[in-house]
Amino acid sequence: MKSNVTPMPIPGMPAAPDTGTLKGFLRFLAQELKPRGKILTPFNVVTGIIILGGIAIIAVRFARGLGAVTNLSQAYPWGIWIGFDVVTGVAFAGGAYILTFAVHILKVKKYEPIVRATVLNGFLAYVFYSGALLLDLGRPWNVVNPIIGNAFGYGSVLFLVAWHFLLYTLVLFVEISPAIADWLKWVKAKRIIQKVTTATIIVGVTLSTLHQAGLGGLFLTAPSKIHPLWYSSNIPVLFFISSMFAGFSMIIIESMFTHRIFSDRLDEAHRASHNKILLGLAKGSASVMAAYLFLKVIDLTHGHQLGLLLTPMGYWYLVEVAGFTLLPLVLYVVAIREQSTRLVQGTAILTAIGVILNRLNISVIAFKWYEAVRYYPSWMEIWVTLAVISMELWVFRWVITRMPILGAPPDFTAEEKTLNNLGDGEVVRWKVSSSWKVSAS
Repeated sequence: MKSNVTPMPIPGMPAAPDTGTLKGFLRFLAQELKPRGKILTPFNVVTGIIILGGIAIIAVRFARGLGAVTNLSQAYPWGIWIGFDVVTGVAFAGGAYILTFAVHILKVKKYEPIVRATVLNGFLAYVFYSGALLLDLGRPWNVVNPIIGNAFGYGSVLFLVAWHFLLYTLVLFVEISPAIADWLKWVKAKRIIQKVTTATIIVGVTLSTLHQAGLGGLFLTAPSKIHPLWYSSNIPVLFFISSMFAGFSMIIIESMFTHRIFSDRLDEAHRASHNKILLGLAKGSASVMAAYLFLKVIDLTHGHQLGLLLTPMGYWYLVEVAGFTLLPLVLYVVAIREQSTRLVQGTAILTAIGVILNRLNISVIAFKWYEAVRYYPSWMEIWVTLAVISMELWVFRWVITRMPILGAPPDFTAEEKTLNNLGDGEVVRWKVSSSWKVSAS
């Protein structure tokens, strides 16, 4: 977007980035890519080593095949890269569709300060976990088949999941793009994006609802391979419901770290509403978990599986359901009653562990539990998983420290008035609001 008007300088304020030309944009991007702050921090050193090691393992995987770095086989074609990176990771991204629906459709403005951070987390989760999905495919180049029309595979649930995955990732990009427009000071682009926000969110909620349930639908095709305590015709519904409190828990956990590490990026309104937001998320999580447990009880009684609770797998099932679902539900209720945000944060961690256990139980642990030779992830599979998470954290930090994600977005009122006066044929890059002080620091 090229401006035909020379920006007017504002005394005492740094000049706005020249992002209206390709040369200016590339110069600005090169400046933004430079690291800020200390480089040799414990976090950077540890995650840097993990990322470099992960890249090396990934190179071996593509050069020599899955067998060189994984314990996957014809009997166990899906391992931790699917069970954790995709099936579990997508559940934790569920907070994006819930929060955008609440804020933009239901007009629950209390959660508006955390919408951008939640959408960013969801977008990065889908981007990086789709990359992890490529690692698990024996012939990753065939991933485009459902998209380009070659061997669509209409009869497979994976066809539905693939399209939902692609479309919802694009929707998340549109939802986070106002922050990108604020970062680049593209006033007209932001105005255009805002006009399609409601329609985009409605499409996104629909896609995510179907996608979360579709992941559960994958396991409906394996009734004889999944332990009866975890197999149910309600798996799609259970996956959808659990993605809600998984998303709530991830939002709470994320806020624990962002409010400490990026406290300088927060505005006063964000800080003031933090406790109310956490307690509200706790109420939502508790309500959804109650519905989830109700369906679990229905499955146990109607499926006549109560006797299996007194078996070794039954004890493990009780650890998951009672220890990491029922107990967090009770703790959430106590936290709400006592107005304890610390208890909410601790309970969110328990809830997240419960979601991880449930998804790994269905996809890995309780899958072909009867086999004499079981699948266990190799150390290289675990290392790559940690590398994917580390890379996501690096990108998340980069975006947070450069774009208006946590604080209030820039006020472009004056710029929009000028743009309206000049007409839509001209795009004006005016000076930035006070938030540019942070971006330029």
